[in-house]
Amino acid sequence: MAISRAQLLKELLPGLNALFGLEYEKYGEQHTEIYETESSDRSFEEETKLSGFGAAPVKNEGSAISYDNAQEAFTARYTHETIAMGFSITEEAVEDNLYDSLSTRYTKALARAMAYTKQVKAAAILNTAFTGSGNPTYGDGQVLCSTAHPLVSGGTNSNRPTTGADLNETSLEAAVIQIAAWVDERGLLIAAKPRKLVVPPALQFVATRLLDTDLRVGTADNDINALKNNGSIPGGYTVNNYLTDTNGWFLMTDVPNGLKHFVRTRMQTSMDADFDTGNARYKARERYSFGVSDPLGIFGSPGAS
Repeated sequence: MAISRAQLLKELLPGLNALFGLEYEKYGEQHTEIYETESSDRSFEEETKLSGFGAAPVKNEGSAISYDNAQEAFTARYTHETIAMGFSITEEAVEDNLYDSLSTRYTKALARAMAYTKQVKAAAILNTAFTGSGNPTYGDGQVLCSTAHPLVSGGTNSNRPTTGADLNETSLEAAVIQIAAWVDERGLLIAAKPRKLVVPPALQFVATRLLDTDLRVGTADNDINALKNNGSIPGGYTVNNYLTDTNGWFLMTDVPNGLKHFVRTRMQTSMDADFDTGNARYKARERYSFGVSDPLGIFGSPGAS
């Protein structure tokens, strides 16, 4: 359906003082704080996690050396989606508009809509990170933040508290300690560390007090803020306005190949005019995917409630 003069009645009459509603500021590309971005030239991408070797055993004098086996653990798949939208304006509406270029104004609105969709899709991975009806599982068969990510060696890794905890000094310190205890597929310790705290707008002031003050928060003691003094979260915190749980919070870690964003086709815009109707048609299109390779790229808590 084309935008016609019927939808733009006020814009066709003299005496209109202002047009508004399309000039709102928008949040930036907040997904870049969470995802590694890579390009793709296929319809989907797959990444396989490998299992190395276990701890080396003692070789007794005169005995044969021990041999170990390596294997694949699991495979993560990224299937690219095509995101596209357009609009059409009748020839008469363009001719009779008195105030501004319709195409320029609504092309900006189209770009805003496309950008909004990308941020919602990026945040959806975190918004469905915990056990819940319909929430997705990933390569190892678990939801993103789970207490039971299985290992080839038979053990598990946990990238969430056993019981959901609100964001505070105790829960944040416990998370840092828990991340330091992660192991690889064969049970060998990995030197994983938190990188950045990701919070919804409701927790931004809590995050500031926890990470930016010199002394401990909420105590009468003259103790130092150990989180800040130790540089436990070197990237500080970032607010993601598309997170839907006001209590949930996440720590991005330095584990490589964690959460990824593949770009198959960058944003493309085009327009043409229909010969028969004279309608001007505009469209925007891009292809991308958001997903998870190694869940140890993130630690999350749904909060206590």
